Amino acid sequence: MSEVWLTLIGIGEEGLAGLSAAARALVSQAPYVVGGARHLGLAVELIQGETLVWPSPFQNGIDAVLARRGSSVVVLASGDPFFYGVGATLARHVPPEEMLCLPAPSCVSLACARLGWALQDCRVISLCGRSLHRMRPFLQPGARLLVLCADEQSPAQVAAWLTEEGFGRTLCRGLEALGGPAERRYDFVAREGVPGTPGRLSLLALESVPDKRTFSLPLVSGLPDSCFEHDGQMTKREIRAVTLSSLAPRAGEMLWDIGGGSGSVGIEWMLADQTCRTITLEPVPERAARIARNALHLGVPGLQIVQARAPEGLKNLPCPDAVFVGGGASRAGVLEAAWAALKPGGRMVVNAVVMETEVRLMQAVQEWGGSLTRLAVSRMEDVGRLHGFRPAMSVTQWVAWKPDTSL
Repeated sequence: MSEVWLTLIGIGEEGLAGLSAAARALVSQAPYVVGGARHLGLAVELIQGETLVWPSPFQNGIDAVLARRGSSVVVLASGDPFFYGVGATLARHVPPEEMLCLPAPSCVSLACARLGWALQDCRVISLCGRSLHRMRPFLQPGARLLVLCADEQSPAQVAAWLTEEGFGRTLCRGLEALGGPAERRYDFVAREGVPGTPGRLSLLALESVPDKRTFSLPLVSGLPDSCFEHDGQMTKREIRAVTLSSLAPRAGEMLWDIGGGSGSVGIEWMLADQTCRTITLEPVPERAARIARNALHLGVPGLQIVQARAPEGLKNLPCPDAVFVGGGASRAGVLEAAWAALKPGGRMVVNAVVMETEVRLMQAVQEWGGSLTRLAVSRMEDVGRLHGFRPAMSVTQWVAWKPDTSL
């Protein structure tokens, strides 16, 4: 049985008054106490041992803690150390049986207590080192978001962005220094701007109100084509919805989107779950830049773009759980390289429009199995003063699952 040597203690804005007797004793007896300058200042009356303010780079502080493995170390952190805190970072290096954690209420718990909101019904988003565009998929009508601000500029940036995206009527509540003597709250509507000067330690509680209901992104695959900036080279809405269904995204999985075009399939893959990832291959610089803009606008700024052509550009990429080929499937070696890299149990989906690619897909069925489906869509158009359906080019879709021999 490993002996506990590392203690993580959550401390709130109220300082020592919020610590239990056990936490107080651990801090006062610790020969080595680590924390931010603010945390150490809140506990200064108790600390008897040596102190370390988290240095920059942060990893140097982690190394200093690990160098004292086996001797008593106390780490002070804001609220719950395992909620966007140092706890998860340390847990990658220290097994749980060697750690003791005494958390305090997190800022989101305190915010919900002040507002009368059910925490389980809220979406929590951190802007600390992260893009605010990640909020976009969660701006559903009436949704409640708890946004952890990066600094005193964040509230104004969020308000301006919400207004630009068509959510200017969103109700915003700023909560600062929760739990301490300087606690403050201010309410405003996004399009009216932030009143006064926000403090650095703040959280925004948002109740999403779209200016038009259609500004909220649908929760199923097949976004309107108008959501994407494109040059005509994109998987259209109806075909895209079927394609995403065939790709069958699951949490935490990686997609290779070969021949990205507008990036629509890779973007919607990431919208399926916030842990899904996409690497898009697109050799045309203008299209690669367009994909980046689409990904940012639709709330998945983490989409990775490789400006290269397959199969050359596939080398040294992390192996995918699924592969979509929207262009270039008839090029020599593309399907072979993608299939070889695909994880067991993974899926490959290829959409073909021209006969040459269809011939290659017939060969693929013979080599790796799978199924072929012909998809055809007709849309109503004006025919003079009357109306009729004009068929789009049909798409032949190959879907294959790679056998999982480990089972």
